[in-house]
Amino acid sequence: MPDKDRPIRSFVLRKGRLTQAQARALAELWPRFGIEDHSALIDPAKLFGREAPLVIEIGFGNGEATWRMARDEPEKNFIGIEVHKPGVGHLLQALDAQELDNVRIARSDAVHFIRDRLTDHSMHEVRIYFPDPWPKKRHHKRRLIQAKFLDLLAARMAPGAVLHLATDWQPYADHMLEQLEETEAFENLSGTGDYCPRPQWRPQTKYELRGERLGHKTRDIVLRRRL
Repeated sequence: MPDKDRPIRSFVLRKGRLTQAQARALAELWPRFGIEDHSALIDPAKLFGREAPLVIEIGFGNGEATWRMARDEPEKNFIGIEVHKPGVGHLLQALDAQELDNVRIARSDAVHFIRDRLTDHSMHEVRIYFPDPWPKKRHHKRRLIQAKFLDLLAARMAPGAVLHLATDWQPYADHMLEQLEETEAFENLSGTGDYCPRPQWRPQTKYELRGERLGHKTRDIVLRRRL
């Protein structure tokens, strides 16, 4: 039987090839953009050297969408959370090449980071794009989007903050909507109570476009933290 008390984790470690350029970026650029993994609470204003709305992106992959959002929304501060070194290295390279200074990176489990490092009402937006769908039924308990995790997000999000989910796996989209029904913290901004058109702030990556060519339809779910 599934273990209902099994802790939610935002990732599963997978092997990935770290290029020389990515390794160099991790060594040279991490001190500038990285958030060290310890237990102290984060002061976003001190971290970024300014007061600005804080956007958290969970599981940014190779960071292609992350740096493009940061470039297009310079008035916001971004913290990207990802555990895989190649993706972190790739984003570090992009931040340096694009001369962006409104992004910081946490190489950490997102559940622990949000629970232990952020204070209540500190997040103004949360963006979770294409999380692992864990398609096999026996693995559904590993999915990140669960009612318990949504309640944690709600506690750390400011009233009126926006939660944006996206997936190209329809069964996972259905699962997300089911889990949202178990919490009263969020209001679905879709007029039909399900999906929204892709918001302009979410760029399409080459992987998403490739998926579309294969017939995968992306579903965007946009929610507002109730006041």
